[in-house]
Amino acid sequence: MSRITLPRGARPLTLATAAATTAVLLAAVPAAAHVEVESAGAQALAENVRLTFVAESESATAGITELRVVLPEGIRPADVTYAGGPAGWEFAATADGYRVEGPAVKVGEDAEHSVVVRQLPDAKELAFKTLQTYGDGKVDRWIELGGSGDDGHGHGNEAPVLKLRAAAPGAHTVSPSPGVPASPTATPVPTAGETATGPSPQAADTAEDDEGGLSAGAWTGIVAAALAAAAVAAFLVRRRGAARE
Repeated sequence: MSRITLPRGARPLTLATAAATTAVLLAAVPAAAHVEVESAGAQALAENVRLTFVAESESATAGITELRVVLPEGIRPADVTYAGGPAGWEFAATADGYRVEGPAVKVGEDAEHSVVVRQLPDAKELAFKTLQTYGDGKVDRWIELGGSGDDGHGHGNEAPVLKLRAAAPGAHTVSPSPGVPASPTATPVPTAGETATGPSPQAADTAEDDEGGLSAGAWTGIVAAALAAAAVAAFLVRRRGAARE
């Protein structure tokens, strides 16, 4: 059998070509699934901004049934309204954000939904931690911040981040939505029967009576009546003693 002799320099060229081909194939492999957020109005202090979230599927056997989003600081659940999502999905506010859920989307398909935010905060970027649930109960947790969830191969569980442009000149923070306090630490306005530092003495007495106890005023009346009864009894005893003498 005759041997085919490659020209000098052919082997290094072949190895280089193979390496390049391998790199191209690796680059063509889809990246790990994740959730993305985007908005055409991504600007600090912008009002009535529509945000669109796309949750990529990484399951070959179950469809996405729910997305729970934790809102970043500066956006309240009451300031978010639903703008649309997969067929049959519903929106509900939570203590720290909101969730959208409904019938499972087709296996392998992404789940996209949109919300409108009353006003974006004055920040450079916003992270929206997201829990992505499938019909089989599996949960993808896209909650890591600043690349802390990267496994070293670009497969982290980073939360979706929306970068904001600087606020427009003259932009300012609008008043809170009706029924929402200005901040979690805001001091409540005193109501009837309360002072700025707490319930008034009269309100405290009433509260004790309502709880089945006796107020300070009631105890004072009881003690006064007891003392008066004791004085009358002592007077009668002395009077009877004088009459016998």
